[in-house]
Amino acid sequence: MIVRLWRPTDAAEPVDGAPATTIALVRHGETDWNRERRIQGATDIPMNERGRAQSRAVAERLATSRWDAVVTSPLSRSAETAAIIARRLGLVDPAHVPALAERRHGLLEGLTAEDRLRMEADAVPIDGLESRVSVVSRAVPALLGLAARHPGGAVVAVTHGGVIQSVLLHLWERASLPSGSVANGSVHELRASDARLELVSSDAVVLAEATGTE
Repeated sequence: MIVRLWRPTDAAEPVDGAPATTIALVRHGETDWNRERRIQGATDIPMNERGRAQSRAVAERLATSRWDAVVTSPLSRSAETAAIIARRLGLVDPAHVPALAERRHGLLEGLTAEDRLRMEADAVPIDGLESRVSVVSRAVPALLGLAARHPGGAVVAVTHGGVIQSVLLHLWERASLPSGSVANGSVHELRASDARLELVSSDAVVLAEATGTE
C-alpha cells in the first residue's frame, strides 16, 4: 500500500472520515504525434483512429465496474477519449478540469524524443518546460477535490502521460518509470480519502516492483 498525505489549497477540502473515493486515471488514446514520438505538451493534437479504438477498448474495460462521473483535461485528445468512455458508461458529458491538462513542454513541443536528448546533451535552456513539482501541485489537489465531491463514489479522470507519470512518481517517490510504461489507454487506479492518495493498481508497473516488496 502506498499512501501520500496532501493538504490541498485550491480544491474542495476533503471531509475527515468521508468514505474513500476510487479515481481511475486514464491516459487518452493515441495521436499522430504519439505515433511519431513527438512531444505534445500543451499543443492540442487530436486523436487518430487508433486512439479512438483504444478509447473504446478502455471504455469496455471500465464498463465492468460502476462509475459515477467522468472528467477530463480540456485538451481535445483527452476530451474525446472521455466522451467515448462516458457514452459507454451511460454518464453525462465529461466536465473539463483544467488542472488535469498535460505538462507544458515549451520549446520542446513538436520535437522528437531524440531532439530532446540532443538539446539536453548540449545543455540548451528549455524555455517553458513545466516542472513535475508544478504538475503535482495542481493535479493532486484537483484529484482530492474530485474525491470531496464524490465521497464513496468512483470517478474516471482522463488525462495525459506527463500528468500520470508525475502523480505516480510522487506517490512512489521515484525519479523515473520504465520507458513507455504509461501507455495510451492505460489505467491507474487511486483511492482518495481524508487528504490522502493511495495507489491501488497501475498498468505502468507491478506495485511490488515499485515498492521493492514481494
